[in-house]
Amino acid sequence: MSIRPQVSYSTIPSPCFVLEENLLIKNLQLLQRVQQEAGIDIICALKGFSFYHEFPLVKQYLAGATASSLHEARLAYEEMGVKCHVYSPAYLEHEFEELASYTSHLSFNSLNQYQQYYTRAKEKGISCGVRINPEYAEVDTDMYNPCVAGSRLGIRRSDLGSHLPDGIEGLHSHTLCENDSFVLERTLSVIEEKFGDLLPQISWLNLGGGHLITRADYDVNHLIQLLKGFKSKYPNLSIIMEPGSAIGWQTGFLKSTVLDIVDSAGIQVAILDVSFAAHMPDTLEMPYKPRIRYAYHEPVEGKPTYRFGGMTCLAGDYYGDYSFDEPLKIGDEIILEDMIHYTMVKTTTFNGVNLPSIGKLNTRNEFVLYKRFGYESFKDRL
Repeated sequence: MSIRPQVSYSTIPSPCFVLEENLLIKNLQLLQRVQQEAGIDIICALKGFSFYHEFPLVKQYLAGATASSLHEARLAYEEMGVKCHVYSPAYLEHEFEELASYTSHLSFNSLNQYQQYYTRAKEKGISCGVRINPEYAEVDTDMYNPCVAGSRLGIRRSDLGSHLPDGIEGLHSHTLCENDSFVLERTLSVIEEKFGDLLPQISWLNLGGGHLITRADYDVNHLIQLLKGFKSKYPNLSIIMEPGSAIGWQTGFLKSTVLDIVDSAGIQVAILDVSFAAHMPDTLEMPYKPRIRYAYHEPVEGKPTYRFGGMTCLAGDYYGDYSFDEPLKIGDEIILEDMIHYTMVKTTTFNGVNLPSIGKLNTRNEFVLYKRFGYESFKDRL
């Protein structure tokens, strides 16, 4: 079961994404330690953590931000006060001038993109790199594997040739997905094998995201020694890592409420005021079974057991089954754990369902409401 301190959530609207600030600070302190001891830069990937209300706090601990679009880069510039490392599979011509104004480092996905935009980027004083595809990844789900056959992400060594394009100062590799330092170690070996002759020619190496450094079983000391060893071999390189999940990992929850309980062929189904498909799409895409506070993660014989359903009409908008010590009733509060990274950034208003509110529990465990949504948020997307 999930054991957490008793906190009254009566002032928190339902549904609501709630960041727990003390837990975020704990993650940031660990990431800061890695930066300092390994001598690298860790930057916040907005695609995984865009809780911009906390960007001033993030800036106190991390070296900056990374963006995949104009809007992300602008958000980081306006709310964190930093220019971004930027990577996109393809840049939009009509956006490029504005994007460049928010950018410090820019990676090209292809030689075509380099030829189209390099000169303009260099004129803006941007340090340019190319994304590489080392053709090696330890990712189980193909949807998240950038090295599958036919991947559009990054340049293979066979397509790059023996020399980097003129003016390229960095390489960008992103092949991890919630992986540990030992996967990174094997990935670095492949990068050295395939691109090692190019490493003395550049000034920075971006190792992308997917480093789940703040997970409880992550070997942080191994990571630090690995990075220190790699830097000693290539003292010319600044090493950059850009996790998103690691920043928001287990830093908050999604509060919901039981709207109804129905019997479906002997299965008790609790219908919530949230949607797995619209508000927690990674639970269906990854997929993974979210943890629920005070619930047994797997059914326990003899205990009240429920399948949880979302409020859209999509037949597959459900997850289960969970057991509890006491039967649920309509109106009960349900707390879905670890819902800050890769959740808010992916929400939709499918079926016209309202988006959850957004707030935080500050360091004194006081609730602060940042935002509510309504009809206009639905209409503006159509």
